[in-house]
Amino acid sequence: MNRIAVIDFETTGTSPNLGDRATEVAIVMTEGGRVVDRFQSLMNAGVRIPSFITQLTGITNAMVQAAPPAAQVMAEAARFVGDAPMVAHNAGFDRRYWQAELALCGLPALQPFACTVLLSRRLYPEAPSHKLGQLVDWFGLPRTGQAHRALADAEMATELLGRIRHDLMLRHGVARPDHAFLCALQACSKAALPKFFARQASVALA
Repeated sequence: MNRIAVIDFETTGTSPNLGDRATEVAIVMTEGGRVVDRFQSLMNAGVRIPSFITQLTGITNAMVQAAPPAAQVMAEAARFVGDAPMVAHNAGFDRRYWQAELALCGLPALQPFACTVLLSRRLYPEAPSHKLGQLVDWFGLPRTGQAHRALADAEMATELLGRIRHDLMLRHGVARPDHAFLCALQACSKAALPKFFARQASVALA
C-alpha cells in the first residue's frame, strides 16, 4: 500500500524567507487510512524563540538549546518520509519550512504536498471555521496532546484526513479515496486538488 505522511512544524515565526526557523517537527505516517508510525523532535536551529511564540506553543529557548541540531533532525525526518506524499493543514506554511530546512542541509524536498484546509473548504463549506482545532471539534474528533505542539497538531490533521477519506467514500461515492488522493497529488497542483476530488465524486455518482 502507498503511504501518506502528515506533517506539522512549530517555528519561530511566519516565514523562512524572513529568517524564521523550525523549532519542532512531527510526522504521522499513514497507510490505507491507518497510522503506522510517528516521528517527532524538537530541533536547535541556533536562533532565539520570541516570547509570544513561547506563550503560544510552550516551547522555550532552553528546550531547543537542549535539542538535537536542526540539520540532524531534518535528515532523520527526510529518511522517515522517504518519497511518501505529504499532507498538512495549511500546507503552504509547512511546505515552505520543509523545503527551507532541507535546503539548509543540502537535501532535496521533492515530495508533493496536499492541504486539508483546501480540501475542507471544498468539501465542508458549511463548517463555521476551517482552522484545524475548530474543524476537529466540529466533527467531534479526538484531540491528543497540547495544541500548537507539532505532534498534537499532526495527530489532529491525521484525524481530519481520516474524516475526509471517510466522507469521500460515503458522501461522495469515491470508492478508492487513497488511490484518488495519490493520483491527485501526482497529477494536480495543491490548488487543483479539491476540484480533482469533486470530479472523482461526480464520476462515481454518475
